[in-house]
Amino acid sequence: MTMTFQRRTRRLHRHSLSRLAPLAVAVLLAACSEPAVLPPQAATGASPKLPAPEKSLLPTVNIAKATGWTSSAGPTAPSGFTVTAFARDLDHPRWVYTLPNGDVLAVESNKPPKPEGSKDGGDGVFAWVKQKAMGLVMKRAGAGVPSANRITLLRDADGDGVAEVRQVFMQNLMSPFGVVLVGKELYIANADALVKVPYEEGQTSITAAPTRVTDLPAGINHHWTKNVIASRDGSKLYVTVGSNSNVGENGLAAEEGRAAIWEVDPKTGAKRLFATGLRNPNGMGWEPTTNTLWTVANERDELGNDLVPDYLTSVKDGAFYGWPWSYYGANVDVRVKPPRPDMVAKAVAPDYALGSHVAALGLAFSDARGMPPQFASGAFIGEHGSWNRKPLSGYKVVFVPFANGRPAGEPVDFLTGFLTDDEKAQGRPVGVALDKRGALLVADDVGNAVWRVSWTNR
Repeated sequence: MTMTFQRRTRRLHRHSLSRLAPLAVAVLLAACSEPAVLPPQAATGASPKLPAPEKSLLPTVNIAKATGWTSSAGPTAPSGFTVTAFARDLDHPRWVYTLPNGDVLAVESNKPPKPEGSKDGGDGVFAWVKQKAMGLVMKRAGAGVPSANRITLLRDADGDGVAEVRQVFMQNLMSPFGVVLVGKELYIANADALVKVPYEEGQTSITAAPTRVTDLPAGINHHWTKNVIASRDGSKLYVTVGSNSNVGENGLAAEEGRAAIWEVDPKTGAKRLFATGLRNPNGMGWEPTTNTLWTVANERDELGNDLVPDYLTSVKDGAFYGWPWSYYGANVDVRVKPPRPDMVAKAVAPDYALGSHVAALGLAFSDARGMPPQFASGAFIGEHGSWNRKPLSGYKVVFVPFANGRPAGEPVDFLTGFLTDDEKAQGRPVGVALDKRGALLVADDVGNAVWRVSWTNR
């Protein structure tokens, strides 16, 4: 009798809470603080303005509803460039990678389900309501679809900028994201492990079972995307792992090995922490003149519209970049308990701010093969777009010019139009890469497309 009563009580409790979720969404959607005070350019560059944190019970929520593109529409590039749909009707493409023969791998993926019984954001009714509400908000943003767990091969054999060959390359993966080819082995960063498969140039599908190279921190997977890049000689791999929370609210034990870039020996799977304190690093690239590793990272939330800028930074071996105890060097986040002044004192400030809440994910360094001089030296960055800033930020691909191996100027809008005038998201850019001819490829997970941007005004 007692067990039956307890089960009924739990069912009633869950039912009551589930009825509260739509109300919670309405509350959160209305919970926008005052609009940003600073103009977007104030939070960019080598010395961004960092206002005092805002304190509020509920975070700013301002999400662009995902609508997708019409069949003939697409984003806009600067004069002299042509934008073509390299491929449409994909399933939530998050990443793109160009193989040496020119074939393009489009990684179709999304967040994996959480382990049974796991929590994200703490305990209690308020935390539960917030989790449910944010899940519905992310669905509105186009992020609530199941993961295809697939890599699709795209081939443009006739060179017209449109892939006429589309083939399932690999499937049944675990929320894959980054891929990299080293010799005849293709490495895939799944949400829970780095794996590899044999690859021969020109093959259009792989049926071999992946071999596990090394486990990666998983569990809650508050940030699930794992990226991978190889050193120039292929002797080392570098893998990004985002944090399991905003600022440690799931407990610091849940952050073991996270908010970091790992260095992995591809032969043995042995790994070490290369850089730490990076809340959610994603795109990586080797700056071509200095051969220095750079990354883009998403900073923390719920400090207001103008904090904290996401950033682009060089990655120093052994460096600590502040998360969760501080941001942009020694700016202490008082929400994190217990405080660690010793860690704050070690924090390295990032090199270059990209703007608050732009959600910088993709990174690809340019070159002169397919770009005019003003876009031949620098970094293309895919900004997925904000969900917690008023007005919205990101939702575009920007170009950061470089000189002598360092950023040298303000970000330049390169691919825009993802956001309509009435703030609907036709698309959201994620991964970026150069194709074999030097044109820019952009994975668009809301538009379900890969866009190709080529210089035609020669």
